[in-house]
Amino acid sequence: MICFFNSNEIYVNTINQPSGIKVYIRLLHYVIPHWKIFVLSVLGYLLYSGSQPLLAKVTGWLTDAVYTKDTEAVYLIPISLLVIYFFRGLGGFIGTYFLAKVSFSVVRTLRTEMFNQLLLLPNSYYEQNNSGHLISMITFNVAQVTGAATDAIKVIVREGITVIALLGFLFYSNWQLSLTFLAITPLIGFVVAYASKRFKKLSKKIQVTMGDITHISSEAINGYKEVKSFGGEGYEQGRFLAASEKNYRQNMKMVMTSAINTPVLQMIVAFALSTLVFLALSFLSEMEPDAFISYIVAAGLLPKPIRQLSEVNSTIQKGIAAAESVFMILDEKPEQDKGTVEAQSVKGSLIFKDINFTYPQTDKVVINNLNLKIEPGQIVAFVGRSGSGKSTLVSLISRFYDVEDGQILLDEQLLSDYTLKSLREQISLVTQDVTLFNDTIEKNIAYGTLSHFSRDEIIQAAESAYAMEFIKEQADGLDTLIGEDGVLLSGGQRQRLAIARALLKNSPILILDEATSSLDTESERKIQAALENVMKGRTTLVIAHRLSTIENADLIVVMDKGSIIETGTHDELIRNEGLYNQLHKKQFDENE
Repeated sequence: MICFFNSNEIYVNTINQPSGIKVYIRLLHYVIPHWKIFVLSVLGYLLYSGSQPLLAKVTGWLTDAVYTKDTEAVYLIPISLLVIYFFRGLGGFIGTYFLAKVSFSVVRTLRTEMFNQLLLLPNSYYEQNNSGHLISMITFNVAQVTGAATDAIKVIVREGITVIALLGFLFYSNWQLSLTFLAITPLIGFVVAYASKRFKKLSKKIQVTMGDITHISSEAINGYKEVKSFGGEGYEQGRFLAASEKNYRQNMKMVMTSAINTPVLQMIVAFALSTLVFLALSFLSEMEPDAFISYIVAAGLLPKPIRQLSEVNSTIQKGIAAAESVFMILDEKPEQDKGTVEAQSVKGSLIFKDINFTYPQTDKVVINNLNLKIEPGQIVAFVGRSGSGKSTLVSLISRFYDVEDGQILLDEQLLSDYTLKSLREQISLVTQDVTLFNDTIEKNIAYGTLSHFSRDEIIQAAESAYAMEFIKEQADGLDTLIGEDGVLLSGGQRQRLAIARALLKNSPILILDEATSSLDTESERKIQAALENVMKGRTTLVIAHRLSTIENADLIVVMDKGSIIETGTHDELIRNEGLYNQLHKKQFDENE
């Protein structure tokens, strides 16, 4: 099953889409590790359901005692009722508690597997799916699976065993009369089958609308400054209202289907029950009074569990539809890593041979027949107009995308031969769009594999990035919480934390993608001084819009439309009077 999202709708390719039964069976496979607890819960429900026929039997004894004036029944029947309800309650507790334990364990496993899988998926997957729908899958869709794995299973097991127990009692008491219920089975099956298809179809549409709601909410909340600055409140309110209306309509259709389905099934069962009572009264002379009352009471207990079984169908179909989307993510191919070579302390030489690159799911050529050699320890700057392929080129080094046409060599070894983890350990990356986490300043600098560094080493990296200047002003210093994506910090402060993180990593290859773009002039000068010291002895790739920051680079690569059109030092390129010279003059004039 293949799925593509945009902000308003979801496109689902249902080729080879698994059936609902297969999906539910796959979901139930997650129960296997907890089979002992599951069996215990079933035994509890057996105890609970077994009490139903006994209640019918005791009612028959009560009728017989009234007619026969049995003195022993005065004590026997009340005690029997107490014992029945005690074991009924005990069975209900055991069944409910242990089944919930199994169900929530299944949901926890599913949610964890789903999150772990998302972290392993390639860049292309995130580019084809918006974050709102992915978050909705982890929250709303898994919650729907919870319903199928908790409430639904509980009702199926408890009420299913109850129906079986009552039918068994009815057939044992009078099998000829009980055949009436078998006659309505095909009709019940038809109604349930039709409702199941309808429930599943509507559940998928509800999931899509919930994804839209999550996506629109996320965009509006994250972009609240732009919304307020450009007066977008009305537009966002309209988008959210439209998505909410869609969700409302689909939910009402689901309620309508369920509201019709339940009384229809109840009428079918009531018709069978009425026929049964008519036949029982017609053959009353052939049954003892106590047996007759027990039989009628047992038959009267049947509609409730049958109704609950019919109502749980919608929950099951919601869970199946949600499980399909969850399994769709779990079945996605993770980021491919066929490398076998462990990269350790690389020198940093890079060779690009005949590189051609097109983004997945597009036809636009981003890199066109590119060849370049970078020596170890060299500072190489990439300049050019927006969209010339600079950022894409450096992304290929970290293997966020794999090269299909051409070769990239690191220390004369194919980049694809290195394992992804070891390769990325050799690269420190600072991008224009800084990503920070809702944690302390220290945790943001020493993130991930850098968590083993001491506080002194973290402080040293922060000082080198000129970040300690503002860190010391914070109430809790390095222990200050910075909010979601560092919202409590300025752009320049966020940028300096990202640079401190890269400095702490101390990798032999440093990539700076517009790393000083968010800094004011004074901060930029300080960062440039720090970076010049850090660049020494390591291969540094710099993408810079401000050409004044890369005039001292060992090599400047000028790109246009995915191709290299000029290379050389700053002085050489100025003398060539090509594109670099034009860009430099333009910036100089703008600065003047």
